Amino acid sequence: MVSLVIISGRSGSGKSTALHVLEDMGFYCIDNLPVSLINSLIQRLNQTQTVSRVAVSIDARNIADDLANFAEAVESLDADNLQIVYLDAASPCLVKRFSETRRKHPLSTSERDLRAALEYETELLDGIASGADLTIDTTSLTIHELRDLVRSRITGNRQDLALLFQSFAFKNGVPVDADMVFDVRCLPNPHWVPSLRQLTGLDLPVRTFLEAQSEVGDMLADIQSFLERWLPKFEQNGRSYVTVAIGCTGGQHRSVYLTDKLYLVFSEAWSNVQVRHRELSGATGSRTKGAAT
Repeated sequence: MVSLVIISGRSGSGKSTALHVLEDMGFYCIDNLPVSLINSLIQRLNQTQTVSRVAVSIDARNIADDLANFAEAVESLDADNLQIVYLDAASPCLVKRFSETRRKHPLSTSERDLRAALEYETELLDGIASGADLTIDTTSLTIHELRDLVRSRITGNRQDLALLFQSFAFKNGVPVDADMVFDVRCLPNPHWVPSLRQLTGLDLPVRTFLEAQSEVGDMLADIQSFLERWLPKFEQNGRSYVTVAIGCTGGQHRSVYLTDKLYLVFSEAWSNVQVRHRELSGATGSRTKGAAT
């Protein structure tokens, strides 16, 4: 029985990049597969037994009525290890990407401009987005970071819950793909210590400063305790992915420190754990079973 990955998302969000990554990893890939044909495809591949891993892209170029029946079509699939992955980005980011590439949005017409086309696309794909196992926000990702994220999250060990810890800055917005968000802005801020301002939570002086604050230890213990209690429940309920986002004001010190500490703690007990620091250039991406920098 074939394993199936369905890639979807709004135009410009990185679907083609994700599909190319999977193709390079040995998946049999099909771009823009009509929803009405997905069942026939899987039945045929199961009969021939010549392909074990399949990835298909389904987007708004499909017939609208077929997209509306997506959930029903997926329920009837005879596929092993089905994953639905939805990619998206903030609308202003997508507008910028289209402007830079000078490509035409597939849903734009003489009466529907780019922004209206993106809004319409959101409506058409709502059924897929709401049922996705994994949502990836590509707004702040480079193409290389997206490739790494696809490799680590989609093709990881699917028998265990894939856990991602991500630090972020509230001033730049909460990650839309976060399942749990913890606000640590109440903790002492190294930003106000001149010698620490230009450093990050990955640097020893900042870590030493934060570890000397009792509130930081209390916050870490509380978040760790919450996750240790409830993550197994999510896994038992069939969840394949959980993203835990830790936010502070600038995404440089407190959130980075706590995110890395949690990553190290949970790497000891969970087999598929990654970390990403959204606001740190050169420290983004995912890694597993590593030590803090």
